[in-house]
Amino acid sequence: MIVKGKIVVVTGASGALGKVVVASALAKGARVAGIDHAAATIKTTSERIELGGVDLTDVAEAGKAIDAAASHFGKLDALINIAGGFAFETVADGDPKTWQRMYALNVLTALNASRSAIPYLVASGAGRIVNVGAMGALQAGSGMGAYAASKAGVHRLTEALAAEWKGKITVNAVLPSTIDTAANRASMPGADFAKWVRPEELADVILFLASDAASAVTGALLPVNGRV
Repeated sequence: MIVKGKIVVVTGASGALGKVVVASALAKGARVAGIDHAAATIKTTSERIELGGVDLTDVAEAGKAIDAAASHFGKLDALINIAGGFAFETVADGDPKTWQRMYALNVLTALNASRSAIPYLVASGAGRIVNVGAMGALQAGSGMGAYAASKAGVHRLTEALAAEWKGKITVNAVLPSTIDTAANRASMPGADFAKWVRPEELADVILFLASDAASAVTGALLPVNGRV
């Protein structure tokens, strides 16, 4: 129960990984605010609130959602930035707008949520930010330029925030390889799924970084590359 009693915000909470992280955090005794672009479908309780229809690329909307989560629970202890997107296209044949979209979905969502949450996380005394980067951003392959560049931005954002808030908030990122989701299986039917990272495995690492047990870890880009 490493996050028992913690107030945890999860962005991208309705996605394949977000749902697993939310469920795991609740099972481990945390109270959770889920934020997503999709409409809310979960009834608000003392243990959970879901804030839907939120565009985290918009500074004002991100701030409003984080404030609502803090107001509901009275404090915030951890922010887990999962919201993001993926695109596969080559540089020469692709649309330059894809680069802007990837930056907005992967970097701006994490930036806006983090900036809004920082005052609450400092007040917590044990504030945590956990971002989701990518192993594929360490060396971009063909068709991965826009996505890898945006996730590299997440890595640099993580390092900058960790340096700026050292001693007050820990800021780390997990770098998964391919996550074993239904969408990824559908797009890569010939792959060896057993080598991929299961969402539950990634959730365990994320929640460790969000816990008191990771108080001495900050600025880390932690590979979670399964069995690749």
